[in-house]
Amino acid sequence: MTISEMYLPEWDKEMESTRKLLAVLPEKLTEYKPHAKSMPLDRLAGHVAQLPGWAKTAMDTEVLDMDPKTFVPFAPKTRTELLAVFEKNAKEGRAAIAGGSDEAMAKTWTFKMNGQTIFAYPRSFVIRASVINHIIHHRAQLGVYLRLLEIAIPGMYGPSADEMGTFGAAK
Repeated sequence: MTISEMYLPEWDKEMESTRKLLAVLPEKLTEYKPHAKSMPLDRLAGHVAQLPGWAKTAMDTEVLDMDPKTFVPFAPKTRTELLAVFEKNAKEGRAAIAGGSDEAMAKTWTFKMNGQTIFAYPRSFVIRASVINHIIHHRAQLGVYLRLLEIAIPGMYGPSADEMGTFGAAK
């Protein structure tokens, strides 16, 4: 079994869970922040929607050198816009992983900021840590925002508290 074949079931499950969470966001996305240091809701959701596309970037390039002065974060104004970008990126990310040979997965991919190396790892690690795990991390942050906004959270790895009745009985 190739690395790609091992990653695809995990990819599919995490994209399904991410899709479920993004789908319960309000249609109109705002700049709501639960704390002054928090990312605004629209930008956080936009970041989650863009992250699956990083798998394609990692597989199609060897180096990404970002310039924070010119980088414009995606801040969708509607859930519809958000989901369209997520679906495109999830599909392209999956195709990039599926097409990756073990040799390609073993190649080093480097992330730089203004020419300074932030990290350099094999693509297989980048896909796991900087894409899949990164999505899970920010998806959890979105869950906190939803909880604070009194929006029911769908279960990711089983029923959520919103889907459970008293003492764990399913609603």
